[in-house]
Amino acid sequence: MKIAICADSHDNLVNISKFLHFCNMNDVEVVLHCGDWCAPSTLAYFRENFTGDIYGVYGNVHDDAKVVQKKAKENKIIIKEDKLRIKIEKLNILLTHYPETAQRIAKTNKYHMIFYGHNHKPWKEVIAKTYVINPGTLAGMFYRASFALYDTKTRKLELIILDELK
Repeated sequence: MKIAICADSHDNLVNISKFLHFCNMNDVEVVLHCGDWCAPSTLAYFRENFTGDIYGVYGNVHDDAKVVQKKAKENKIIIKEDKLRIKIEKLNILLTHYPETAQRIAKTNKYHMIFYGHNHKPWKEVIAKTYVINPGTLAGMFYRASFALYDTKTRKLELIILDELK
């Protein structure tokens, strides 16, 4: 199974569109979003352009929590305010927005992978036995627009720079 991981999309619909087009053309089944979607309408845009499972966390730039939850429910997106724990093919995964939260929880060794965003900087490290990964910023703010792709069969994780896609 292919999982695409993004963060900090900040309503950049041009980049979100490129990202979701890539997902659709490359048999991605799950999208994980590590926060800062921004406007609730962005959640609807994700759903309108991707039929697979979508999971995420709010981040620190978002509308009222009740509005976000309502829009997520309408669009069949599972989203939590701070941390979202999911299991995909025996992988224990945690989504959060904040690097400090990711690093702290990684020390517990309860997760195979923890994905986060917030600082927009693509990063990968191992803490204890947990992979801690920031896919960068889908919006392209402060760093080039990027996202991560994980293949559960090959166990390969790659960083994809959005403007290098054909």
